[in-house]
Amino acid sequence: MSKKEESDELTMLQNKTWNQHTIKNGNKSIVLETIMNHSPISRANIADKTGLNKGTVSSQVSELLDEDLIYEKGPGKSSGGRKPVILLFNEVAGYSIGIDIGVNYIFGMLTDLQGNVCKEKSLTYKDPTFEEIEQKLFETVDFLTSYAPPSTYGIVGIGIGVPGATDKNGKVLLAPNLGWQNIDLKSIMEEKYDCPVVIENEANAGAYAEKKFRTGTENTDIIYVSVGVGIGVGLILSGELYRGNSGFSGEMGHMTIEANGTKCRCGNNGCWELYASEQALINNSAQFGMEDADVDNILEKMINLAEKGDEEAIKLFNTIGNYLGIGIINIINSFNPQQVIIGNRMTAAKEWIEQPLLEKVNQHALWFQQKHLQIDFSDLSAHSTALGVAAFSNENFFKIYK
Repeated sequence: MSKKEESDELTMLQNKTWNQHTIKNGNKSIVLETIMNHSPISRANIADKTGLNKGTVSSQVSELLDEDLIYEKGPGKSSGGRKPVILLFNEVAGYSIGIDIGVNYIFGMLTDLQGNVCKEKSLTYKDPTFEEIEQKLFETVDFLTSYAPPSTYGIVGIGIGVPGATDKNGKVLLAPNLGWQNIDLKSIMEEKYDCPVVIENEANAGAYAEKKFRTGTENTDIIYVSVGVGIGVGLILSGELYRGNSGFSGEMGHMTIEANGTKCRCGNNGCWELYASEQALINNSAQFGMEDADVDNILEKMINLAEKGDEEAIKLFNTIGNYLGIGIINIINSFNPQQVIIGNRMTAAKEWIEQPLLEKVNQHALWFQQKHLQIDFSDLSAHSTALGVAAFSNENFFKIYK
């Protein structure tokens, strides 16, 4: 046999081995995903749902049992003959940490592999340096890690949502409200904790959480509007998170809605988030005697005033709702979504911003765009981003595991 023939044979053997390995792991992934989504479930039902033969299902189930990702609990009900053994996903085989980094806060949560929240941690700060946020981040991760119960895989990963543009390598390219530029946060965290880290735009993570965890949501075209100190937009289009050509989609908080408006930290003038987020409260805080108040307290204090019937506070919230509506009209006319969900901290002021928002949309969005459109406030409150990045971390674990 010539050297070329030997080389060709070796290549064919390698390809065959690779293909067999890929198919095997692909089948295991299918079986695991079926158990995760449909447990409790029997081996026979897995075969029915996946189209895999019973032998393949049985072998993959055996491996998953050995790896402690599933467990048996049975027997189940019989339709005739021997009762089947029931299989369940072992959601406590490992844990993820999800972190939401805000302009004036860090919110973190520990979840199991199914996204159930086990522990939460909140920290606030005012005008911090990157080094100060870094230390708060370490403190949050250390705290949550200390509450993780003993498990087979331990902490499988850390997900971090940031209010800015992130690239596919986990670098924060620009987060103007934090004053960050070209921060390699992924490398910093992986070096510190020696586990996989996922960095994602906070609105993308929030959108994903709304799709994955919001009850009763079957829509495939969802726009999530995260309203905090800034505004971010996450896009679920045709059932998938849309990140854009380079991963920078959704920076709609910086679309111009006032041509001669106020200068934004991004360098533009008249950005949407200056008029429709907590920044509008901050910029008007002096008239309420709150010019020296911490940023994280202004929203709470303004809500207290509105609840007491303060007309100026209510008027300011109404104006914010009106400006939110203006931006959402542009989103509706651009993407024709089935649903728009408003999330993050500003949802606490829903009572005063919802009606002007809806009125603005009803009056000015193209009438045919409004057909079958839902506009809702998040029932995940300010937890969407942390839930979303924890879910990304879990999914990253299963990709690595495959």
